[in-house]
Parts: sequence; structure tokens; C-alpha cells
Amino acid sequence: MSHDGCDWCNSPAHVRPGHSRREFLYVGLIGGLGLTLGNYFGLSSKALGEAKNYATKDGVAKAVIHIFLPGGIAAQESFDPKPYAPIEYRGSLGTVKTKLDGELFSETLPNLAKVADRMTIVRSMTHGEAAHERGTHNMFTGYRPSPAVQYPSFGSVVSHELGSQKNLPPYVCVPNVPNPYAGSGYLSSAYGPFSLGADPANGNFAVRDLTLPEGIDDKRFEKRKTMLEAVDDHFRKLEKSDALDAMDSFYQRAYSMISSKEAREAFNIKAEPEAIKEEYGKTTAGMRMLMCRRLVEAGVRFVSMTYGSWDHHTNVAAGVRGQTPQFDKALAALILDLERRGMLNSTMVMVTTEFGRSPKINKDAGRDHWPRVFSIALAGGGIKKGQIYGSTDATASEPNDNPLSVMDLATTMYNQVGITADKELIAPGGRPIEIVKDGKVVQELLA
Repeated sequence: MSHDGCDWCNSPAHVRPGHSRREFLYVGLIGGLGLTLGNYFGLSSKALGEAKNYATKDGVAKAVIHIFLPGGIAAQESFDPKPYAPIEYRGSLGTVKTKLDGELFSETLPNLAKVADRMTIVRSMTHGEAAHERGTHNMFTGYRPSPAVQYPSFGSVVSHELGSQKNLPPYVCVPNVPNPYAGSGYLSSAYGPFSLGADPANGNFAVRDLTLPEGIDDKRFEKRKTMLEAVDDHFRKLEKSDALDAMDSFYQRAYSMISSKEAREAFNIKAEPEAIKEEYGKTTAGMRMLMCRRLVEAGVRFVSMTYGSWDHHTNVAAGVRGQTPQFDKALAALILDLERRGMLNSTMVMVTTEFGRSPKINKDAGRDHWPRVFSIALAGGGIKKGQIYGSTDATASEPNDNPLSVMDLATTMYNQVGITADKELIAPGGRPIEIVKDGKVVQELLA
């Protein structure tokens, strides 16, 4: 597939940014008296205390799986085909009937068509950002980009508000931190994501940082931990630094995760029965989504997963055909697996993308950027089942009804996990900023 004219999509930052290795905790460095601080452990009571006194309540959704399709998947070739439009608008792909009367998906989504009665498809998602970076920022933070503020991602806000449980990081990226906007923004790096550092689809997959390095047994590890605490105490007395106090909580959560068999087992995808792996598909999409299920089942609160590259400026039909089969199989399997385990009602699955694609096929048989309207998919976590929300006009150019803004989507998601989206958090300089500004809970999306 081609990404002609898309520097962001071709850049390493778009798919796998060159984040500093300081973002990850390396146990081997602990063994040598060093600890490279991860951006994912800890909950600062002081940071919470600076915010408004909005009590975080138990939400319907105990976890969120955010599946992001970078590049901008075409609604016309996925959830909103236009079979009666002229060929230059509808494209060359056919359609498939869904479980919903009179509703069609693209022929590339036969498995999702069979589980459409468990989902809400939003066909009227809209924003105004046609650049990859800006569209991605929108869909990870709920905010338009600003030169003055670095906003936290959805996962980091969830981490900040809900904290960790069962010795697991509250926010995990599968397989890696996907872009610069998936981090903690103006919040402490304590609320950033834990990254697997490897793809679960790899045959030799293992999560780094969860095993002691060669030559370091449990007794020696505890000794190094004690020595490191002594060093921290020395510097704390010299500097009286709040940052050092915060580091204590990072260390303790890191040690807990490393020493917890249950926490380590959450990442052990090899423990899954072969039959389950086959259901998802032993593919990139399949194994990533299976890992997502394992993580939320174990107690991770927010998992952010990416799959594919959908910036099809040329030959959109072939590009979608090449990537959609494993996505279609895996997502349908994830929904059915969560349902079978009694987890679907308490796990919100949110499939988003940067923006849509232009209504008319271009001269290269592709579609260009189009933020005015596009499709997303929702399931579980109190989302209404078997619904098409919103619609587009005859050529998928504009929302026809019920346009859904990024702010309203974000506010609704936060509502489902028990977070009040107009709560103010404190940015550097003592500046209060709402988690989401001017958003509302869209009751029509909810069961």
C-alpha cells in the first residue's frame, strides 16, 4: 500500500515513535543499583489533591480496550458502504448483510457483520483536523492540539483517576507506544503507558522487564532494592524533593509487578489454549487483541492497541482487502470471547481512527483525507447493542444526522468508566484544565 504525500504516515513516529528508553523500567538496571523510570506506575495523592473534589465512582465499564487504526480507514470500504452511489464514489468493493435489518457493511467485514447485534456503529463521527498528527491527537486526547498545552491521553487520565490494581499497570499499550499523543501530557509521567516492547504475534514473544536478569536471584534483587532505597533517602534529605517521594511509589509498584506471579502471567499469551488462538487468528491483529483481553481480564484498566496502516491515497480497495481480514476476524472474536466470559458488559471496546477518506475516488484509485465524517465502532461497557448511530449523505461527504464530536465521544467513554469529564486537573503553572472541554454524555449511545 502506498502512503504517497503522507510524511507523517511514512515517518517512524507515526507507527513506532523513537521514545527514549527511559520510558521503560529495566530490571537489569535495578540489579546494578540503577532504575530507569517507567512512565506507568504510581498514583500521586498530591496530584489528585490538586484537582477538584469530584469523587470518581464505579463505572459500568471496568476497563476500556481502545483499538486504533492509524492512517484513517475509509468508512466506504468498512462500516458505511454506499452501494447505490456512482462508481466513482462507492468504489469497487461489494457489501455484506449484517445482523441488523437493512444495514450493510463492506464485503471485507463478514465476521463483524455477524456480531453487529452486539455493537453500536457510529457513522457520523466528525472533527476538523485533516492532518495525521492533529487527527491522531484528537482521537487520543479528546482535544485539538495546542501549542500551549500538552494534553494527556485517555489512558493516562484513566491511570490518574483510577490508579492500578492487582499489581498491574493501569494503562498498557500493545505492542508499543504508538504516537506522541498516547502519553501523560501535562500529567506526571507516572501516568504514562507501560509498553509491551514486543509484538504478541511474534513466536518468541516475551514482555521485557518482567524477569530478573541472569545472575540476579530474588535474594540479591531484594538487597539491591534496599540499597537503592538508601540512596533515594540520602538524596531526599538533601533535596527535599517531591519528585523523589513520587519515585518511591513508582519503585514499589515496579517491584510488586516483577514479584507477582499473577501480574507476570497476565502477559503470558502462550498460556492461551490453541483453540482460542485459532478463534482470534494467529495473526498480528489476532494476537494483539487476544493480549488485550488477557490484560483487562487480569485487571488492567485501559489498553490501547494499534493495527495496520490505513492511509490509502492509492488503490484503496486493494489496501483494505489486504489488512481487513485479520482485523475482521480478530475483533469479532474479541467481542464474542468477552461475551462468553461474562466480560462484555464491563469492558468497553472502542475502535477509532484518525479521520475518514474522501467521498470520491481519486485519480490513483485511492481516497484522500476527510475529517468531516467517518465511522467508528463501539461495543460493551454499557454501550447499546445492535445500533447504527448517525448517518451520512448519499456519497459519505457529510453527516446526515446526529454528528458525534470527539469531545462527546470522550465524555461518554469517561462516563462509562466513572470519571466526570468536566473535572479539572492541574497543568504546570497551576493552570486548571478540564479533562474534556465542552463535551456531553450521549445517552443515545448507552444501553
